[in-house]
Amino acid sequence: MTVGAVVLTMGNRPEELRALLDSVAEQEGDPVEVVVVGNGSPLPELDVPGLMVRTVELPENVGIPAGRNVGIEAFGPGGTDVDVLLFLDDDGLLARPDTAELCRQAFAAEEKLGIISFRIADPDTGETQRRHVPRLRASDPMRSSRVTTFLGGANAARTAVFAQVGGLPDDFFYAHEETDLAWRALDAGWLVDYRSDMLLLHPTMAPSRHAVYHRMVARNRVWLARRNLPALLVPVYLGVWFLLTLARRPSWPALRVWLAGFKEGWTTPCGPRRPMKWRTVWRLTRLGRPPVI
Repeated sequence: MTVGAVVLTMGNRPEELRALLDSVAEQEGDPVEVVVVGNGSPLPELDVPGLMVRTVELPENVGIPAGRNVGIEAFGPGGTDVDVLLFLDDDGLLARPDTAELCRQAFAAEEKLGIISFRIADPDTGETQRRHVPRLRASDPMRSSRVTTFLGGANAARTAVFAQVGGLPDDFFYAHEETDLAWRALDAGWLVDYRSDMLLLHPTMAPSRHAVYHRMVARNRVWLARRNLPALLVPVYLGVWFLLTLARRPSWPALRVWLAGFKEGWTTPCGPRRPMKWRTVWRLTRLGRPPVI
């Protein structure tokens, strides 16, 4: 089973990028071919012993999902020149040399397994934040399980998933693009797993460090629902998230940006609408994440 890797970078972390590529070069089994996408930035020289690295430099920052889609297509249409693609944050580090081999084994053992979400831990403290465990019951990050979404910068995906359901939604730019893809994959019959033994070390950072965070989180939440949910569930899902956001009592400046993004989600095109089947709604519910939460 052939494995490639896509790394998206803004070009501002060259030392961390080099360390990540070194950890990919150390993976056991057949070599992993890597495509590094410079998202609106030039790339440094990436000559890593034992690793085949190709580069793509985009003239502007097209956002995370579109940038990763460019990396997918660098492996042929839908990434189908390889069987599996790893997606790794440029400031992450594969903690174990057998991660690629564990992915090969997992996908070979279960033909309907489509996506694997890795565990993320801080390299200094070893802590895994609750938000990095892609399920509601997140208190035990060491428990592997079936899930309904995945972590964008620490995962592996079977390229047959992209061939069947398409890639990440380009227009999302940042936030919720993983859930959009996961819902489409689950609706097509694929499985998504969280694996605690597949570990990416990554510094603990608040997602709100991104200037566009509050706007994109709100807008894309609306787009996610409009694109994927049965019409009956769209107002329920978004109503719950609206109330949850207010209950978290964000600062007024943050809430004002969030409300503007929420409005934008209703008033701008969200892309093609393909509502999931009701049996997929039930499947998500049985997995512990009904699509109203």
